[in-house]
Amino acid sequence: MTPIADILAAAERHDAGFRATIPGDWMQGRTAYGGLSAALALQAALELEPDLPPLRSAQIAFIGPLAGDVTVTATKLRRGRNAAFLQADVTSEAGLGLRATFVFMAELSSVIAHDEAPRGTIAPPAPDAELYTGPETFFTGNFNFWDSKADLGPTEWLRWARLRAREGLHPMVELMAIGDGLPPGAFKLAAQRQTPLSSLNWQINFLTPEPRTDDGWWLLHARADTAHHGYSSQRMSIWNAAGEPIAEAMQGVAIFG
Repeated sequence: MTPIADILAAAERHDAGFRATIPGDWMQGRTAYGGLSAALALQAALELEPDLPPLRSAQIAFIGPLAGDVTVTATKLRRGRNAAFLQADVTSEAGLGLRATFVFMAELSSVIAHDEAPRGTIAPPAPDAELYTGPETFFTGNFNFWDSKADLGPTEWLRWARLRAREGLHPMVELMAIGDGLPPGAFKLAAQRQTPLSSLNWQINFLTPEPRTDDGWWLLHARADTAHHGYSSQRMSIWNAAGEPIAEAMQGVAIFG
């Protein structure tokens, strides 16, 4: 297990980002786990521009494979009175692997107060619950997971997850790293045929400027709305241990078979 904080501590900084090495235990096949790549991109953005307001949204494009030594470069696109837009690219020997646009925005005074986001309905695992941790040679070895065995749909996942090593991380970097931790919803349709799938993009909106939870646990949900012609669209959510909504997301997934 390689903590993300150790990857960042060992990184070689440059004017607009850093160079880092993705270890083998953060790989999923021939590319790095997407949540880690997105977390590295966010870290570069946070280091580029001082005193940013809270992160509100991220648009991630998974363009190509990332492995081994990578270069993470952040660019300020625009910063106004209330909002800042930053871009971050992650490249390796294979070329551009990830491009992210992050939107940071300060709270504004408003007479509008509306919240109908669904709440989490499953309690976190008990201290003595039997947890699942993946193999050391795969990115899931950096996580603890707990499945409540709830009755779910044919393209749906609902699972508690936490990073095994999360100390020293910015709260949003931790969330970015964990938010893509579920298999795609369409994986359930393809599992018996062992059909490979790959995330293409990820749009995630954060519903609170200061996410908090208990003991590192976040409840992750993913459900594919459609899956045909080699492409799936899915909706995703994150709740904290109190059942409060933390993030809403969508993702496009390629199905190779």
